[in-house]
Amino acid sequence: MGGLSESTGAAWEHLRRLPVWLAPALLTLAVTVTGLGSAQLWRDELATWSAATRSPGDLVRLAGTIDAATGPYYLLMHGWTTVVGDSTIALRAPAVLAMTVAAGLLAVLGARLVDRRAGLFAGLLFAVLPGTSRYGQEARPYALATMLAVLATLLLVTALRRPSWARWAGYAAAVAALGLIHLIALTLLAAHALVVLIAWWRGPAEAGVATRDQPTATRDQPTANRDRPAAERDRRRVWRWLVAVLPVALLAGPLLLKARTQQSRQLNWVHLARLDDLTALPGGVAQSSVVGGLLVGVAALGAARLGRRALLPVSAVLLPVLLLFAAGTVVPLWVPRYLVFVVPFACLLAGAALAAVAAPAAVVVVVLAALLGLPDQAALRRTHEWPRSAPVDYAGAARVIADGQRPGDAVVYSPRHSWLFLDLGIEYHLDDPPRDVLVTEDEVRRGDLWAAECPQPAQCLAGTTRVWLVVSGRHAEPLAAVPGAKGDALRTDFTVTQVWQRPGLTVALLTGRPDR
Repeated sequence: MGGLSESTGAAWEHLRRLPVWLAPALLTLAVTVTGLGSAQLWRDELATWSAATRSPGDLVRLAGTIDAATGPYYLLMHGWTTVVGDSTIALRAPAVLAMTVAAGLLAVLGARLVDRRAGLFAGLLFAVLPGTSRYGQEARPYALATMLAVLATLLLVTALRRPSWARWAGYAAAVAALGLIHLIALTLLAAHALVVLIAWWRGPAEAGVATRDQPTATRDQPTANRDRPAAERDRRRVWRWLVAVLPVALLAGPLLLKARTQQSRQLNWVHLARLDDLTALPGGVAQSSVVGGLLVGVAALGAARLGRRALLPVSAVLLPVLLLFAAGTVVPLWVPRYLVFVVPFACLLAGAALAAVAAPAAVVVVVLAALLGLPDQAALRRTHEWPRSAPVDYAGAARVIADGQRPGDAVVYSPRHSWLFLDLGIEYHLDDPPRDVLVTEDEVRRGDLWAAECPQPAQCLAGTTRVWLVVSGRHAEPLAAVPGAKGDALRTDFTVTQVWQRPGLTVALLTGRPDR
């Protein structure tokens, strides 16, 4: 045991000589890169691919129709895919990089607010969470929002400690970027505002952001009774913060107003929030109930240990959650993944708890979290769909069509206007997909995520001899699963030649009836 303790101590001393951000960043990179292309693009990522491969003008039209809130992210991904391509790995690489940077920044933030050990263990714990892998391997804006949330908070702490216009300008840029990437992440500003106000009223020490060389104000010593230079400095902090958040109001305000008009289409699948949704949140953002529970427990110990220094990370977790929950009880907004950006702050609190114990014990907790999350880590690399037991095999269905396709073949999807995006899933995996025979105006021209279909399917199908029918779900008789006029036309003029079952999808080859 003595030899083990000595080797652990030597390893810790070696880590202390490295930059605090290095180990968390490298571990996050290693974890998120592992199996990066294993799971297929899922429905939300297919929407990203569809948007990112459009022209900037087409993206503006899309933002005006349905997806204004995600428009800036799509524009960013358009530039990215223009340079690196649209493979699964290429589409997900920005999220990998964002989570890697987030882990490094979290370690630095923890070192600034608490100490080096707290920052290191916060970053390491963040790296092994299944949620970090899940959203670090997804072509959606959540990883970027997480990175920008940590960056903005770190820059706020820096500006409060050593104010300068340059530091406040950096904070303003980070907050503006955060709002453009993820509107709901702007709820983090409630935590920032609370810290700034307490720093003004009670001083930076009471707000938990004072440097070691700054004097600590007493609880009964408000700003007006402190020395005049200190009170003036604290007032300037408030005004500079207000000026710093002005750009985000100017940039994100119109975006928010536009997104509000699109809510009925964009979030028509979301229900009003209920109290039991709060209890499920840790498991949702951590992508593992057991790991989420462990994180909450250790974070609570860290908050108790830090006292007033816990104000910033605690409010950065609780205020966004409570604000979104309150709004979600009135308007359908409550989606756990929208709150992924609060996870680093919970890890910071947990890191503070781990910093209070011996390094080997802290490492054991990090390893335990990693081991408990292994089943979820493996599952999310099989599919990003939920539940994990219900994958949708777009690639398998596309292979069926590619293997049997002939010149002149057509394809029909049912349902068309579904969040499964059957057409996008098949088109992504086929270099030369069959003609989408029922489409009268594609999604790009419509400025939408869905194409418009022929109102009289029988006329549009006239002259077609072979049709590939792609239906969501498992169906022994796929023609019977197609509703409405489209189903009537297919059943009247075509017969099923062969059926293939793939997870989440059914593919059927239809051929024209000889007597039609």
